[in-house]
Amino acid sequence: MCGLYSFRKSVDEARALFKYLERPIFAPREYVTPGSPIAIVRTGLDHQRHFELVRWGFVPSWAKEIQPRPLINARSETVYEKPSFKNAIRRRRCLFPTDGFYEWEGDVPGKKRPYFIHRPDNGLFAFGGIWEHWQSADGSELETAAMLTTDPNLLIATIHDRSPVVINPKDFDRWLDGAEENVRDLLKPPPDDYFTMEPTVIARNAPPLKPKNSPPSSGQMGLF
Repeated sequence: MCGLYSFRKSVDEARALFKYLERPIFAPREYVTPGSPIAIVRTGLDHQRHFELVRWGFVPSWAKEIQPRPLINARSETVYEKPSFKNAIRRRRCLFPTDGFYEWEGDVPGKKRPYFIHRPDNGLFAFGGIWEHWQSADGSELETAAMLTTDPNLLIATIHDRSPVVINPKDFDRWLDGAEENVRDLLKPPPDDYFTMEPTVIARNAPPLKPKNSPPSSGQMGLF
């Protein structure tokens, strides 16, 4: 399970890779946590890519209420069959912009060793995700997302038995195309040399990172 990742890059870096229309202002975050607002990229009705803010913790459209433990991950092996996810994987896929994620080695509470897993060049990349629109009985609405996971590559397998699904830029259009229902071939481990990893210390109470973005101008959105 992946339950912590980072998104520390500037708006210009992210927009250059993901090519969404908006020019949002958002604060870089070293720790993106379940239940918090997260940035996703998805295709709109205009067939263009859009930057959106949703909650990390998937709520199926048919759910009567929000469960206390959100569905932050969806297993790629069963995502096409699970009632919670089977419609979203066919029609509502998204990308999670990120520059790395965290996993822990060991299973003894208090003695697990955290690692930061990232690209060798520390560059941006994308997790594969699914999103959903939910409406409560009183009419309130919420959009949520879950991250797809799969088997680990050889590197990640040394500390963990699962890995986020990584979508390469050449596959962004196909992944985001709601008319393309079958993307099973993209639900695979990243190449063995795709990541590097290093021991780290999780400082959850650290002050927020200083935004790298320029001051807001007309038409920009303030997020996070």
